[in-house]
Amino acid sequence: MMAGGLMKRILAPAIAAGLLALCSGPVSAQSAAQNGDAEKGETVYIKRCLQCHGDEGDGLGPAAERLNPPPRDFTLGLYKIKSSAFDADLPNDEDLFRMVRDGMPGTAMPGWSDLLSEQEIRDVIAYIKSFAELEGTPEGQVDYGTRVQTSPESIAAGDKLFHADDRCSECHGETGKGDAIKKLKNDNGERTWPRNLTKPWTFRASNDPKDIFARISAGIPTTQMPSFADPKSSKKLSIEERWHVANYVAALAKTEMVVRPENTVIQAARVEGELPAAPDDPVWKTAPPSTFFMVPQIVGKSRFFTTANDTVSVRALYNDKQIAIHLEWDDRTRSIPGDDKARSIADAELSEDAIAVQFPMTIPRGMEKPYFLMGDAAKPVNLWRWSSGTTEAPERITMLDATGIAAQEARDAAATSVAAKGSYKAGTWRVVMTRPLRTETVDRDLQFEEGQFIPIAFFAWDGSNSESGTSHGMTTWYWLLLKPTAGAKPAISALIAVFLIGGILLWWGRGAAARNAGRAS
Repeated sequence: MMAGGLMKRILAPAIAAGLLALCSGPVSAQSAAQNGDAEKGETVYIKRCLQCHGDEGDGLGPAAERLNPPPRDFTLGLYKIKSSAFDADLPNDEDLFRMVRDGMPGTAMPGWSDLLSEQEIRDVIAYIKSFAELEGTPEGQVDYGTRVQTSPESIAAGDKLFHADDRCSECHGETGKGDAIKKLKNDNGERTWPRNLTKPWTFRASNDPKDIFARISAGIPTTQMPSFADPKSSKKLSIEERWHVANYVAALAKTEMVVRPENTVIQAARVEGELPAAPDDPVWKTAPPSTFFMVPQIVGKSRFFTTANDTVSVRALYNDKQIAIHLEWDDRTRSIPGDDKARSIADAELSEDAIAVQFPMTIPRGMEKPYFLMGDAAKPVNLWRWSSGTTEAPERITMLDATGIAAQEARDAAATSVAAKGSYKAGTWRVVMTRPLRTETVDRDLQFEEGQFIPIAFFAWDGSNSESGTSHGMTTWYWLLLKPTAGAKPAISALIAVFLIGGILLWWGRGAAARNAGRAS
């Protein structure tokens, strides 16, 4: 219960903001342009905004150092998400209204529409504009021209423009995952990462092509995302070309491996013959993926608030002897300690990329599971931890027995026949872990059973983001189910159940008839 509650508290603001940003239409210019009262807005700001943005509006509130990306510095008067022209000094009030109302997915900025009225939002906008003494309205607006509707032809044209002369792929990568090898910083010198365009739920202002068009046209001030409407730019695009690119970017969205809250069970199908041990084996496409959010490890010391990995997708297969678990997650960099190229784009502390799968040592027969953060003394856990390797050491798999985040004991993974193989391609890690269903060390290892719901959890480390030790992303417990094959045993069980239910109904019917007969006499 504690783990589930924690995850809900962490994820709820981001998920709610994402849904609002995706589902809500733009605020009418008339409603957003109504004058706000800065004096009343100050009261709202102190209660709702000061913790992150600071009492001076400079983005240095008490919580700022724990947020990634950092809070907006209102004293600069620069805003990332706007529909005014690329060279306009001001955003539209409509832009600010929308950000406050809907929030900004992928950040700590929640939507406030459930707590603030429209008038209170206008009031707080008037107050935050006063930090930079912003007055008036912007002179220029994004010119949307005639919208080009999404079509295969438009998407194909956008694909060519996206990659031509590395126009967009220079930063966003060949497949749009933000994996181009380039170290980016914003105007304040803070590290920034290109947007992973395949994850539209992280877009700050929705993945509607119109919003994407606005970002391409106006750029994103204070970052290295330029305006492609700027006539001085050698990579300038016409209005029609920007629509093509917007349609292409919208088409990059993942549709298969997305988080579905109702999907909490990884269903492992039984197969005949050998299990696929290679991460890129096409057989894995036949196994349905389950995708889960990963959140920062902020529970145990030392806490870490700024993880890079946000989701992990899991597939599983098994045969009569072994189980294989396929893990897939996007990572903008392949972190290789000792490699100069990896060093040049990493944060201060470069370490290996890594991922771990966690199981209880024994399958719980009741509802109570071990503590989700690496178990506890009463209920220990096993962790299969894969590490990507360095220039001097290859990838490896480690078996860990844990009774808490600070109480882990490593043992030889080969002794339990745990094996792993990883592959990095186009901004994505894929790792396959295999192990026999049963081991000789029954007292220390989980023994897999068909038809049983087995708790499973995950941890991930991005080495280029200074993640190691207790600094990592994680999930709560989910479930792994080894689906039994359809055979005689289930059929016999079903027949027994039918006969039992039929017997009960017959007994109940006869009893009712006897009671009615007694009343009649």
